[in-house]
Amino acid sequence: MAPVLKTKYVFSLAIKVGTPIVAGDLGYGVRRVIAVLGGEVRGPGMKGTIFPVGADFQTIRPNGLTELEAKYAFEMDDGAVIYIENIGIRFGPKELLDRIAKGETVDPALIYFRSVPRFETGAKNYRWLMENLFVGVGARHPDRVELDVHQVL
Repeated sequence: MAPVLKTKYVFSLAIKVGTPIVAGDLGYGVRRVIAVLGGEVRGPGMKGTIFPVGADFQTIRPNGLTELEAKYAFEMDDGAVIYIENIGIRFGPKELLDRIAKGETVDPALIYFRSVPRFETGAKNYRWLMENLFVGVGARHPDRVELDVHQVL
């Protein structure tokens, strides 16, 4: 029998984001690019700053399902630089998704926003980020995305 799946909270990301750039309807969804403007990393024994570089490349499907693919980097207070590639989805009732699209605040508990962040770094003390799987639980706000990252044990 396989071990029981457990998770452990590791840190939170508060990612400042720009105004969406809309490339238009591709026939299977609307492509958007949202610039990462900076932010912070906070967690037990962890603190860092998100670089103002990278973006979230989104496809919004006709049913409102948003496919997310964010790529950016952050620096921990000890100088370690960590690259993140975060793949996920956001979905919920159409009226709530429309409010998010208009830049309004929606209770995050009413929206399914999950992701799978992957990390890369040359810093030895953060190599464990490359040797484990993680799940993100997110919330979209008008000016930022908040993501709680949990390690899969």
